[in-house]
Amino acid sequence: MSPSSTTSTDSFPDGFPDMNESVGLCDPANAQGRRALLDLLNRLRNTGVQKDIDLPMIAVIGNQSAGKSSLIESISGLTLPRSAGTCTRQLHLNTDERGSPIKPRVIPFGEALTSKTEVEERIRRAQRAILNPKTDPERFLRGATVDENETSFSRNYVSLDISGRDLADLSFVDLPGLIASVGQSGRMQDIELVKNLVISYIERPSCLILLTVACETDFENQGAHHLAKQYDPEGKRTVGVLTKPDRIPYGEEEQWVKLIRNDEEPLVNNWYCVKQPSSNDVAQGMTWSEARASEDAFFAGISPWCDLEEHLQAFLRTSRLTDRLSNILAELISKRLPEIQDELYKVLRHTEEDLKELPPEPPTDPVNEALRIISEFVKELSERVEGTPEADGLLQKIRVHTARFKREIRATAPSFIPWVRSEAHQHRLPPTSFLDNEEKPLAGANNFPVTGPPPNSIYIEEVMERAEISRTRELPDHTPFVVQQNYISEYVEKWKAPSMILFDAVYDVLKKDLENMIDKHFKRIGRGTAHQSVLMIVQDHLDQVAARSRDMINWLLKLENNPQTQNPDYYLNYRDKFAGYYRSCRHNDDLPARLWMNGNADVNRVLAGLAQLGINSRADALPKLLPSDPMQTGLDIMASVRAYFQVSYKRFVDAVCMAIDHEAVRGVERGLDRALWDGLEVTGPGADERCAAMFLEPASTAGRRQELTRKLERLTMAKAELRQLTL
Repeated sequence: MSPSSTTSTDSFPDGFPDMNESVGLCDPANAQGRRALLDLLNRLRNTGVQKDIDLPMIAVIGNQSAGKSSLIESISGLTLPRSAGTCTRQLHLNTDERGSPIKPRVIPFGEALTSKTEVEERIRRAQRAILNPKTDPERFLRGATVDENETSFSRNYVSLDISGRDLADLSFVDLPGLIASVGQSGRMQDIELVKNLVISYIERPSCLILLTVACETDFENQGAHHLAKQYDPEGKRTVGVLTKPDRIPYGEEEQWVKLIRNDEEPLVNNWYCVKQPSSNDVAQGMTWSEARASEDAFFAGISPWCDLEEHLQAFLRTSRLTDRLSNILAELISKRLPEIQDELYKVLRHTEEDLKELPPEPPTDPVNEALRIISEFVKELSERVEGTPEADGLLQKIRVHTARFKREIRATAPSFIPWVRSEAHQHRLPPTSFLDNEEKPLAGANNFPVTGPPPNSIYIEEVMERAEISRTRELPDHTPFVVQQNYISEYVEKWKAPSMILFDAVYDVLKKDLENMIDKHFKRIGRGTAHQSVLMIVQDHLDQVAARSRDMINWLLKLENNPQTQNPDYYLNYRDKFAGYYRSCRHNDDLPARLWMNGNADVNRVLAGLAQLGINSRADALPKLLPSDPMQTGLDIMASVRAYFQVSYKRFVDAVCMAIDHEAVRGVERGLDRALWDGLEVTGPGADERCAAMFLEPASTAGRRQELTRKLERLTMAKAELRQLTL
């Protein structure tokens, strides 16, 4: 707004009757730059962005009857030539009738005025509209009145845009006068309300405080001064104005002159003193020029003002105060402009981020949106089930548990000892090095490099005894198969616990992964009912999958209780190796290690000698050359059972892992989309209403979205205004 004056809801006193005289308070030398800055500032304020960014301003404060309104009328220059100036009125609405923030609105209040006689009444009507927010402002513009206002004060304000020749380049806010007490018809809460309203302006770092102090009242009793000092203790952004100097009691002039000298209560921008016409002068029809001439005569001829040093004369008269305020405000705007731009972009970015963090807005087509979200959820699940190349992928998490499961099953291998219990402590069971090429050494089973057998060992005499007990009508050299079968059943029985532990671990991984995906796709929807429903539907679906998986594991365990293999070569190869291992152990503790040692010279010479005799053999077959052993039957049983374990445990590990993968991991995807459609009832009659209720967001979220959206609109408008600045 080009040279303008801005006032809030505070009422104006009776104005001057003539509007055709020029004010003459502004030096036009640097007017163009100042006016451009003020225009920008006023346009920024019209966007409401002062809620988010500290904009430079002049706030006029003072106690009631401190001469504040008279000062403002003098500075604003309401006496304008009929043909060269206009005065427009606007209502700025930032809060509702309860004082809650709303989207800022600027409402033009009637056509532009060119007659001073119309201004006072237009302001009164605008103030009624501000103090009665429930009523259409247009009614008050047409002259409607009320017996009692809906509120005493409001944070909404009336804006006066005044333009014309030789006007001061100023923009300021006239705040209500601080109240010391209320009458019978007043409200005690108005005292604190006005105080808080004043504080909300002067606490801002970029607010220039124009403090009006009436000389007719004791300085220490003027609350506005104490408030200004509280929020500007160093006096860097306060300009003091002494009003009504003609009413100073005789003999008390010096205490006020000390302020002008800046000896007491010093301010960086000093104290000023002005004299406005009395109410009687106004009633007599004093013109604007006469008022300024009267002020000049007062300060030029009345002591102690006329006796002040020449440099202190610069702090007397309204015109000098106006010039100083204009310069201070322009300098403040220029200094703050780059900071405002930086702050604006920073707040704008944060506001956009805050909006993005909110859940999506309720869709216009809730059914299609619900189906889309379900589809995206199932699609992501399908991708994770198939496998994703990342450290926290579903399959990567499961692989840790399957590796442990394999080790636990392998550790159940029967620990056969080829010596009798009483002699076992004299021997050291060597490692089964012939297995090293297919599996890493494992502590336990037949692989312990310590003296003495493990506690779960099965000794040769126990095997012989079981074979003897199990024989019925068989010939003495024949061992019943039930002996091997019992040993096999014993280690198969140990497989159930690791299998169920594996499944429980996979189940937990699946459940957590599903919950994370459900949170990602459904947690931000509506009031949380959809999220909770999906959790329950998926949990029921997962429980059904779990039941099928456990049944499959139990079925595989039953199969392993009936020993058989379709890979005889594989089995027989292991049997021969274990038979040679156990037989060589009984002959010599070190013989197995020497036989299976790569590049053993002694073994190579024996094999070469046999080859010369026409007998082609391998190192693992050399134990057959050892003398017969009375425990051979037991050794054969041990070798058979141990060989079958090698065949069966690998088969079982693969089968269980494949079953869990098929029934649980891949199985959780099958039919889940249908379960969600049916469970959420996103199709069929009434689907629109059900889906709309699903997306209905909490009142707190809706309020937060509305608040951020309005803030973003303010900031966007302010950003556009900043871009248009050209000096």
